[in-house]
Amino acid sequence: MNIMVTGGAGFVGTNLIKRLLKDGHNVVSLDNYSTGTEDNHQEGCTYHDVDIRDVVDFGYFMEKPDVIYHLAAIARIQPSFKNPAPTLEVGILGTMNILEWVRELENKPRMIFAGSSSVHSGKMKNPYTLSKVVADDLCLLYKKHFGVNVSICRFYNVYGPHQLTEGEYCTVVGIFERQYQEGVELTITGDGEQRRDFTHIDDIVDGLILTSENETCWDEMELGRGNNYSINELAKMFNCGYTYLPERPGEARETLCNTLIAKRLIGYEPKVNLDDYIKGVINE
Repeated sequence: MNIMVTGGAGFVGTNLIKRLLKDGHNVVSLDNYSTGTEDNHQEGCTYHDVDIRDVVDFGYFMEKPDVIYHLAAIARIQPSFKNPAPTLEVGILGTMNILEWVRELENKPRMIFAGSSSVHSGKMKNPYTLSKVVADDLCLLYKKHFGVNVSICRFYNVYGPHQLTEGEYCTVVGIFERQYQEGVELTITGDGEQRRDFTHIDDIVDGLILTSENETCWDEMELGRGNNYSINELAKMFNCGYTYLPERPGEARETLCNTLIAKRLIGYEPKVNLDDYIKGVINE
């Protein structure tokens, strides 16, 4: 199949493209490399350095895709407070640009939008979450009124190979990995009792592909592990020292995915356990 991936040089996009290429698909990536890197390029994929805010005709990069995975976003909550405008522009305008193009395609491809579990904490929690809420609504609007075959897949705290370990866009697992490898204390924000449903990237990729291949184009899929850990519990898995930093604004106290619907509708079965992954990091 012909498959387009926006944000294809990033963390989730890279792992998805590796799987798609392994399965024999023709893949193109669109990325502006704001957080993605050329080091993530996979042989066999065609990469384009482009900002989805500026594109009108995505057909220039692939005329008739069978599937579009729209992953591009300025992710993470804290950076969205510093730069709300680009976060909203990429999340909302960029998504609208793709939806506008897809609705005119005669072959009616499947489109998978990368949503976020943060929408469950309230749209005004932070600019990033608002961008995801509005983009979700745009997807469902274009599906209802314009026949776009789009499904929303919401991710829960993804970790694994190709995750960022440097800079403000890191997730806590990536930060802890780097600090552990550098031999410094782990840094926990707040009291550390906030809980997160940590989901391995392989399980996310499985969920994305299962959603796109299902004969029914479901509106929404929640893709998580189905259990959660406190940040304190995560830190203790590394068996090293840690210290506390001030609490950060805009973040949910708890995330926990209900995987029952995804299991029933698309056969989603997350398999990777966080503690097993951390043991692998420690034993490297």
